[in-house]
Parts: sequence; C-alpha cells; structure tokens
Amino acid sequence: IEHPPFELTETGWGEFELTMKLQFVPESGEKPVTLYHNLRLHPYEEDGSISTANKNKPVQSFQYDELVFTEPTEYLHSLFLQHPSAGLPPRSTPTNPYSVQAEVDEIRKIEEATKKVQEQLTIYKNKLEKTTKELDDVKGELERIKK
Repeated sequence: IEHPPFELTETGWGEFELTMKLQFVPESGEKPVTLYHNLRLHPYEEDGSISTANKNKPVQSFQYDELVFTEPTEYLHSLFLQHPSAGLPPRSTPTNPYSVQAEVDEIRKIEEATKKVQEQLTIYKNKLEKTTKELDDVKGELERIKK
C-alpha cells in the first residue's frame, strides 16, 4: 500500500502476526523500520473465549504505533518542517479509538489511580507505625518483666 488511506479489507478467520516494513525515501538517510501487529480475525467475548454469535460482524483490530526520530538527517528534518503532522484527532470515533481526548482521559485515569495508591500507602504506613509502636511497647514490657 503506497497511498492513503492505509487500510486493508480482507475476509478470513484466524490469528497471526503481520510484519510491516516502512521504507523511507532514499534522500531521508533513514534505515527501514519494522513494525509488528498481532491480527485476530475473530471476535472475543468478555471472558476471553472466542465468540460465535456475530460471525458476520467485522472484527476491528487497532494498534497505535508512533515513530520518534531522535536525530533525523537535516534533509528529513526539513521535510518534517515543510509538512507538519496533523497529529491526533480531537475526538475518538468508532473506527479510530485514538484521539487527544482519549489521551486526556487516560492521563486522568492514571492520576486517579496514583492518588488511590498514595492514599493506600498512607493508610498502610500509619498502620505500620501503630503496629511498630505496639511492638516496641510489648518489647519494653517484656524487658521490665525479665528484670
């Protein structure tokens, strides 16, 4: 596939790994990049079992890959500046789950989870301090009894 939209439509059943090799124009000076995508051509149920209910329903397989050029050649850098990327769309759609809003939502979920973990850590640290104090009290009492 050499022109957008970069989409394949096929019929089949099974699961296998696709290997994609991205080749850049020779002037870029960049080496080819190999990407892998696990493709499954059958839907799964919530419990992980293979669904047989919707045999005629299309199965969508999404994977987001991002290339980062840490030290692009001067030529490639100039191309990037001439043709800036459009970036992620603002909102997700049924055919594209990746969006700026999805990233914002994911960051919010991570921040909420981090806050819960911090709260749990505080609770367990307080329990540990209380238990350590009780243990020290018991050790002190044992020392007094021994004398």
